[in-house]
Amino acid sequence: MKMHFLAALAAAIVSLTACNRSPAPVEGGKVTLRVGHFPNITHAQALVASQLSRQGKGWFEERLGPDVKIEWFVYNAGPSAMEAIFANSIDLTYVGPNPVLNAYDKSKGEEIRVIAGASLGGAALVVQGDGRIAKPADFKGRKIATPQLGNTQDVACRAWLGKQGFKITQLGGDAQVMPTANPDQLALFQRGDIDAVWTVEPWVSRLELEAKGKIFLEQKDALAAVLAASVTALKEKAAVVKNLPPRTQSSPRWINQHPEEAKVLVRAALKELTKRDLPVEHRRPGVAKAEIFQRSHPRAI
Repeated sequence: MKMHFLAALAAAIVSLTACNRSPAPVEGGKVTLRVGHFPNITHAQALVASQLSRQGKGWFEERLGPDVKIEWFVYNAGPSAMEAIFANSIDLTYVGPNPVLNAYDKSKGEEIRVIAGASLGGAALVVQGDGRIAKPADFKGRKIATPQLGNTQDVACRAWLGKQGFKITQLGGDAQVMPTANPDQLALFQRGDIDAVWTVEPWVSRLELEAKGKIFLEQKDALAAVLAASVTALKEKAAVVKNLPPRTQSSPRWINQHPEEAKVLVRAALKELTKRDLPVEHRRPGVAKAEIFQRSHPRAI
C-alpha cells in the first residue's frame, strides 16, 4: 500500500525543466500567479509569504521579480483547492498529498503536478477529555470529524479505523466519520456532539486548549503538504512556475532557522484569516508556554 502511494505521488511530480514555453502576460505586462493555501500551520510557508505580501514585503514577489504578481486564495481543505485547480481559478496551491493523488487519478494524470514539498507533521487525532475514548476499541459507535471528505486527514482517519478492524462506509459503519469544516469541528467538540477530531494545527491545539481535548495519536513525520500546480499554469506560465522551487527554497530554511519571527507572522496571518487571535500557551499540568506553532512539530521542507 505504501509503495503504491509513493508510486502514484511520484507520477504526479513534474520535471520543470521540460517546461519551456513563455509565460502568458497579463495586465501591465505582469504575470499573475494565483496561489491557494489553508489557514493551517502545516501551510506555514504560505502563511508567512502571504502575510509578508500584506505588509508590502512579498517573499515570492521579491524572489520572482517585479514582473510577477501574487494573488492569495484561502480554502478549508484539499478537495476544495483541487476543484479550484480544475476550474482554472488558481494556478498553484499548498495542499495535502491525498487530494493531489485523487485529482491526479480523477483527471487521468492530465490536470495536476507536484512541484515541491512543503511540510511534515502537524496533524493529530484528538478525543474528548472525559475518558469516553481510552483505546482503539472505544471508537466503535463514535463520531469522528475530519476537515473534508477525501482530504488528507479524512483519508488517514478512515484508513486507521479500518486497521483497527472497523468497517467504515462514507456515511456510517462501525464508526461515523463526519467531514466538517475546522471552525465547526471546534464548536461541535465543545458541545460534546462529536467524540473525536482528526485535524491539523492550529486546530489540534485549539481543541486541547479551548475544549479540553486530549491527543490520542500524532502524525509527527507524515507528509502534511506539498505545492501543486495545474498543468495549464505549467504550460502558460512555465518560465515563472519553474522558478518557484529554486527561488523559494530559502523560505523553509528561514522558517526553520527563525522560528520566533515565523511564529509572529503565522499568528498574524491566522488572525487575519480566522478573525480571532490564537491561544499562546498550553494550560495543561507540566506544560508551560508551549507554543502552538510547535505543538505537533510541523516542519517546513
